[in-house]
Order: sequence, then structure tokens, then C-alpha cells
Amino acid sequence: MKILFKFRLYFLALWLLTIPVFLYAQTDPLENRSAAEEIETLLNTKAVTYAQASRFVLEAANVLAVNDPEEAFNYAVMQGWLPGKAAADDPARLDFISLLIMRSFDIKGGIMYSIVKTQTAFAAHYAYRELTYKNVIQKRSDPAMLVSGERLLFFVNRQLGRMEAGN
Repeated sequence: MKILFKFRLYFLALWLLTIPVFLYAQTDPLENRSAAEEIETLLNTKAVTYAQASRFVLEAANVLAVNDPEEAFNYAVMQGWLPGKAAADDPARLDFISLLIMRSFDIKGGIMYSIVKTQTAFAAHYAYRELTYKNVIQKRSDPAMLVSGERLLFFVNRQLGRMEAGN
């Protein structure tokens, strides 16, 4: 009985947290179908690529709105928000997605993040720790794990919620 209650509670929480993402997709009637299709594609993706993540995160952060995921990926790499050795179609690791979210949303980090900000690999590790501390990343996770589309949507939605709340 408790397990069923917890499942329903988690489902309700996830559903409530994804509402702003779906509302964001409804803002421009000319692009409704493509944004909705992108969200559906992300929800069905077991491991997003760096290009998919870049395109979605950069647009959600109002940094860069392009239709080509490769272009968004190249922009993120040129800014130093993703590792230079990564390919656009490589599966995205959580630590580098954390760095992409931190930098694209211009989130100020802790002292260690500030010290290693220019070193992408170290900055990614501390970005992961910072987003875990700020409760954007929840549950059990590993910085080297691959990010599913559902988790990416969850992380971006949590960050948008934090911004809306003024945190």
C-alpha cells in the first residue's frame, strides 16, 4: 500500500514539474508542433546526445534559439560549456550536462566551482555537485552516468522553477 502511494506521489510530482516545460512549448503557435515533437522525442530517448541537450538547454535558457542541434552543440563547445573532445552524437554524461546547465543559465557556483571554472573537466564535476546541492539533480546519481531525455527535461524544469521562485 505504501509503495503504491509513493509511486502515485512521485508520478504526481513529476507531472506537476513538467507542466512549465509543456506550457513553454505552447508559447508560439507556429512552432507548437516542432517543440512538442522535440519534447516527445526527448521523453522517449534513453540517452540524449550532446547535440540534443545543447539545443534544448540553450533554448530553455534563452541563450541561443536554433533549429539545428549541431549548431547549438558547436556554440556550447566554443563557449567552453562542453568538452572539446566530445562529439555531437556522443551520449551525454551528467557532469557535462550539469556544466552546460550551470553556464547557460548563468548559475553562480560555490568556491571550488569558481576556482576551476576554466578547466572544463573539473568544472563539470563541481557543476554536478552544485546542482545536486541546489536540488536540481535529485535521487541517486553518478556524474559519469548517461542522461535520459526524461531526466534532462526534469533538470531544466527544476532550474526554470528555481529561477521563477527567485533562487
